[in-house]
Amino acid sequence: MANTNEILKTYFGYDTFRGPQQQIIEHVLADKHALVIMPTGMGKSLCFQIPALAIDEDSSKSAEKPPITLVLSPLIALMKDQVDSLQKRGIKATFINSSLGKQERLSRYKAIAEGRYALLYVTPERFRKQEFLDVLAHRDVRLLAVDEAHCISEWGHDFRPDYTRLAELRAIMGNPTTIALTATATPEVQVDIVKQLGLQPDDVTMFHEGIDRPNLDLRVIDVWDSDEKLDSIHAVVEEWITPESTGSGIVYFTLIRTLEEFSENLRKEGVSHVCYHGDLDRRTRKAIQDDFMKGRNRIVLATNAFGMGVDKEDIRFVIHADVPGSMESYYQEIGRAGRDGEPSECVLLYDQRDLNTQMEFLRWSNPDADFYHRVYGHLVNDAEQIQAFGIDWLRERLCDRQRHDRRVETTLAMFQRYGVIEDEVDLSSVKVLGPMPEKLADEELRAAKLLRDQKKLYALVQYVQATDDRKKFIHEYFGLQVPE
Repeated sequence: MANTNEILKTYFGYDTFRGPQQQIIEHVLADKHALVIMPTGMGKSLCFQIPALAIDEDSSKSAEKPPITLVLSPLIALMKDQVDSLQKRGIKATFINSSLGKQERLSRYKAIAEGRYALLYVTPERFRKQEFLDVLAHRDVRLLAVDEAHCISEWGHDFRPDYTRLAELRAIMGNPTTIALTATATPEVQVDIVKQLGLQPDDVTMFHEGIDRPNLDLRVIDVWDSDEKLDSIHAVVEEWITPESTGSGIVYFTLIRTLEEFSENLRKEGVSHVCYHGDLDRRTRKAIQDDFMKGRNRIVLATNAFGMGVDKEDIRFVIHADVPGSMESYYQEIGRAGRDGEPSECVLLYDQRDLNTQMEFLRWSNPDADFYHRVYGHLVNDAEQIQAFGIDWLRERLCDRQRHDRRVETTLAMFQRYGVIEDEVDLSSVKVLGPMPEKLADEELRAAKLLRDQKKLYALVQYVQATDDRKKFIHEYFGLQVPE
């Protein structure tokens, strides 16, 4: 058996493991399944990357089917960042996703089939492609790692339909040893993750690191208008960002237009910063993130598009200028602060009016069954008009000219996830590939989903009101024992 301490030192430069990492790694290498719940920034990825390298080192080079570790990851940008980092360390890792051109994809398929990679990152949607299944048949999937495992669960905060096929996909791969990892999972989600994997509770050992971060100071500040928000942001920035200090900070906003308004006002006050949001092109977002990671810009104003894959140790503060949409989102975002163990501050600026924005978001992200049927009907009957005039044509017929209503975008995204239509940018060649999904047509299921999301938002209001011990509230929300 390969020496995991040597692998840790050789490839990652660390002398010792952190917390339960070594225990988890040994558990997985003994062919036992695991569910790992570990705070953001505490080294979850090593719990499958080191086993992958150990499996590769121990394998016989003459094996008919060389072993491989397959990593299911929900985000294309995240998997690219992780693979780039691994390759820089000399690790044989690659990814396959829709960002690749045909020739590059075929080249990687050939290399995978020939056994030239130890780690392969894909989204679960990749299993719809027969060419991928044909390539995978040449390899022995020894370990399956499911990253961001809350995506498996219909109860989780980032549900993806293809994750409900995990039991089927595991069977295709020969039911490999499986490790599922996430930073946030309520007891309800934990049970559902195991169920969706096609495993019994007794088959899976849970390693729960808890969510206690003693170095984080959690604060809520009641504000009544934008001026008070701006003053509060400025006060936190002045405390932490000085010529004598190091470190950086993130200020999260819900809406891009609000972010841009605050950006303009902060610039007038001489606060240097950059802005990051989903309307920027990928190259610009990458440049902004690189500048922030390397300390060239110490403050970033961002929507929740910023954060996945951001592993920066010296983030001294995270400010939520608006109320987040759920406890899960809030906890993931504050988890980016203080990863070096040094004192850091997490400030939520609470304006009750912000709840109206989040309620609108919930409505946009939860179209009812009738809306799904109407969009589906247009796709079937009006394909030529949609191909010619795009999403605006649909929105005019379905949203009563409400400029900010995003239900059409949500519906199309869900149809893409369920394979009803292909994933494309402008609908210029859109066509219906399958029937209306039953889960989207069931009004009871739609209403239950909306109610669950509303309860998550209400939990955030309860958190704001928990003036005695907010860390205790977070522990209880995620079903954890409160630290002594």
